[in-house]
Amino acid sequence: MTHRIGVLGLHHDHVWGNLEELQRTGKAEIVAAADEYATLREKFSSEYGAPAYESYSELLEKEDLTAVYVFGSNQLSEDLTVMACERGLPCLVEKPMASTGAGAERMLEAAQKNDVPLMINWPFAWWPQLRHAIELAQSGAIGKIWQVKYRAAHQGPVELGCSEEFCEWLYDEERNGAGALMDYCCYGAVLARVLLGQPEKVHGMKLRTGLKPDLSLEDNAILILQYADAMATTEASWTQIGKLTSYGTMIYGSEGTLVVDPEHGGQLRIATPDQEYGTEVEIPEFPDHLETASTHFIALLENPDLEVHPLCCPANGRDAQQILQEGLDAAR
Repeated sequence: MTHRIGVLGLHHDHVWGNLEELQRTGKAEIVAAADEYATLREKFSSEYGAPAYESYSELLEKEDLTAVYVFGSNQLSEDLTVMACERGLPCLVEKPMASTGAGAERMLEAAQKNDVPLMINWPFAWWPQLRHAIELAQSGAIGKIWQVKYRAAHQGPVELGCSEEFCEWLYDEERNGAGALMDYCCYGAVLARVLLGQPEKVHGMKLRTGLKPDLSLEDNAILILQYADAMATTEASWTQIGKLTSYGTMIYGSEGTLVVDPEHGGQLRIATPDQEYGTEVEIPEFPDHLETASTHFIALLENPDLEVHPLCCPANGRDAQQILQEGLDAAR
């Protein structure tokens, strides 16, 4: 079966890599896209030989689709997802799901009411070493989990070379939901949700360092998630020079510690009372459908009995959004 995919939004830079991965599956036709920016519409039509609409609703009305990819701003993605779900179209939505807790709740309700698959794409979900670390932690391999730490950091979207259209909404508090806090604390929020559940309380701090004079939002943030007998921290930075401490994951248990290196090919290490400085853990083979967001999404479309990976589960995405909302409120 060839899946007919429409693309709602092109101004989230992650869209281009995901469309390349979708094409590589050989199981989907990229039918059309819609976006408010003419430059992005032209780029899409040039690369994929498909129409690009200025109106999102016009695309949904005119094209025969079986599913959609949603890659707009965090705020716009809320409305686009609801629109698609109301038409019975399964949705892959780029992280962090929404710009507000209420928006995420509305998206989840629309998917449930219309009985359509909804998947939230977290890029780190496709790192085998992170998935295996989660499995080990949940199996009790390191005893009782008492702390989870995650830090996402780079020098900033502009400095990283992100597109003008992407930066325009990332640097808009309403369209993004915040600044670096929303963009990067979201990863640690969903990871903590999967490993520890919902916290009793969220503490937050956001910092505008002044190192980016034209930025009116925070370029650094930290959330502390408080549980009855555990805690989690999630950090974000748009100011960090170098990547020595970027995208690292640490999971602490009563009988061991897991350290997860970032990106594909990264190591997973475990420290125990007998191996205090840690040893490398062999990463097992995972099913093919966990290779990329697109392979997983298509597998979900083709097999209704397949469960979405916990990191990409919309209920967990909604819960992570509530963590972000509470942390943002506390930081304010």
